[in-house]
Amino acid sequence: MARTPAGSPPHPKGAERFHEERATYVVKSAQPDLEAGVKAIRETVKTLKPHPGVYRMCDARGDVLYVGKARALKNRVANYTQVERLPLRLQRMVAQTRSMEIVTTNSEAEALLLEAQLIKRYRPAFNVLLRDDKSFPFILLRADNDFPRIMKHRGARKAKGNYYGPFASAGSVNTTINALQKLFLLRSCSDSYFERRDRPCLLYQIKRCSAPCVGRIDKDGYAELVRQAKDFLGGKSTSVQQEIEAQMREASEALDFESAAMLRDRLRAATFIQGSQAINASGVGDADIFALATKGGQIGIQAFFVRGGQNWGHRAFFPTHTEGVEPEAVLSGVLAQFYEEVPPPRLVLVDRELPDAALLSEALAEIGGHKVEISVPQRGDRRRLVEQARRNAAEALDRRLAESGTKAKIMRELAEFLELSEPPQRIEIYDNSHIQGTKAVGAMVVAGPEGFVKNQYRKFNIKTAQTNDDFGMMREVMTRRFSRALEEDPDREGGMWPDLVLIDGGKGQMSSVRDTLEELGIEDVPLIGIAKGPHHGREGREVFHFPDGREKTLPVNSPLLFYLQTLRDEVHRFAIGAHRAKRSRAISASPLDEIPGIGPARKRALLLHFGTAGKVRAASLDDLQRAPGVSKAVAQTIYDFYHPGG
Repeated sequence: MARTPAGSPPHPKGAERFHEERATYVVKSAQPDLEAGVKAIRETVKTLKPHPGVYRMCDARGDVLYVGKARALKNRVANYTQVERLPLRLQRMVAQTRSMEIVTTNSEAEALLLEAQLIKRYRPAFNVLLRDDKSFPFILLRADNDFPRIMKHRGARKAKGNYYGPFASAGSVNTTINALQKLFLLRSCSDSYFERRDRPCLLYQIKRCSAPCVGRIDKDGYAELVRQAKDFLGGKSTSVQQEIEAQMREASEALDFESAAMLRDRLRAATFIQGSQAINASGVGDADIFALATKGGQIGIQAFFVRGGQNWGHRAFFPTHTEGVEPEAVLSGVLAQFYEEVPPPRLVLVDRELPDAALLSEALAEIGGHKVEISVPQRGDRRRLVEQARRNAAEALDRRLAESGTKAKIMRELAEFLELSEPPQRIEIYDNSHIQGTKAVGAMVVAGPEGFVKNQYRKFNIKTAQTNDDFGMMREVMTRRFSRALEEDPDREGGMWPDLVLIDGGKGQMSSVRDTLEELGIEDVPLIGIAKGPHHGREGREVFHFPDGREKTLPVNSPLLFYLQTLRDEVHRFAIGAHRAKRSRAISASPLDEIPGIGPARKRALLLHFGTAGKVRAASLDDLQRAPGVSKAVAQTIYDFYHPGG
């Protein structure tokens, strides 16, 4: 039996170390075979000890089928060899298993954290998956300037400052920041913009900033506004309002009506923030509320985010791969994956008892650095919040099922209109973008029955085609896309081959794509070109071009036409975005970027010393050596780059 190397997983949050054992026993048969799967698992069990850890089950290609965690790996993995006791879903998994990869951890809580990370990384076919490709936005109050900036933030929390969130959407963050600017007059501009100002900007004129950039407020006064903002966002909104009310009364009694009016407007902003809450969460403090609903074999989960007694939005989740999994286990899996990226509050309210609530609390405490309570409230305000979340979960699931029914109908109509054997599960849409042939980029977006699959989008920097030849660009994109597909998945078992290719273009693009695929020996992938009709300015006159030269149209008010237009518009948007990004990089590029060994710091030092890249090019070797941060060897490298053979 041959051993194959396994990739190292990311380090679990809050863990000091883990140990990975590569126990990858490969069986040659690629077809689902229960006996071969059990054999591979038994071989792995021989190497295991009763330690906590995480196991990965992989198929013949090495793709991860399932990620699981265990208090005692040997006992847990051995259970999979008792096939007759497994549900049908897990029997299918065992039948596809050909190897296993093991990671030992220090504790079961650490294993739970690592399991959530690996599920998000590999998205296995037999794990419950939290399908949400959008990160959650936060409000960041930076702490790296004497006059801190308030801003929206997504992604890793690396910047120094205070983070408040998560918010359910970018819209809820923007609305809150606008109100906070009115309430606390904090700046939102970038540091470079802030440092260049010599007079107040428009935000000062409309009373959304105190203009610290030009000294309209001193450091201590601004620090007081920052303190009030932190108190307000931290749950002390009542005391902040009382403070502002007292200041307003003092200003009024002193006949300073201008200051009193400004303080009045700030109070109105505070009232707006509190009055815009969709739920009454007063007295709860910091908490997340989760409730689950089931219907028609589908599961919906509603989450409310409450911070400082204020509702910061809600979001519905619809996890996948839930067939045959108990709702309580689904909710546990969703929570573990959700908090893999979002810091947990001290309180998590759920609508049902979870089988591993104590373990989950321990794991979340490692992430958050504080105790986390998972509770099923029985009465009072907390119970009312959970009931409201449960109602919202049921309503969101009803909407989801209704939308699914509509989408299923559209997909059936699509198959009929485009003469497909069955509704497509994977649609790939292609377009090119360039300006007069420069910085050309090809784009592919992917859509399925549940909408766009954004983590499958791809862009192609045009390398060989003439950049003023749209047909040649499309040929290059198709050649690269499908040559790779033939190489990596020749048997078309990986789910990465399209059931329909939609091209933004007419007869010319259709012909180039058709001929390209025929040259590759691919003749069974359905192709359709979508082009605007003879009157290009009129929406709804799109013409659909078939590979055999036929053309079809749809009624102007057809839902299917609207759907196809949405697909075309999405690839157009993605292609233009990729082209603009490439053009922006080219504009900001410097000739110094091409010199080996010259990084950003040295490039900046050279430009500060000489003024322009042209002067660096014209400099003598002695002049280069006198530049700060440039050694004799680096100066020689720069000189030789511009004077080869000299």
